[in-house]
Amino acid sequence: MDVAKRRGQQKAIVALARRLAVIMHRIWSDGTQFRWTRTEIMPVAG
Repeated sequence: MDVAKRRGQQKAIVALARRLAVIMHRIWSDGTQFRWTRTEIMPVAG
């Protein structure tokens, strides 16, 4: 939102798209798994 205030809405959209593209490319290139949260899900003992 700071970029949108300073540079305009269209540049903010492009900046966000670029950032997401870089993150997705890094995940794809090194094969890491995407996690929604930073914490690991602990397996349930059973």
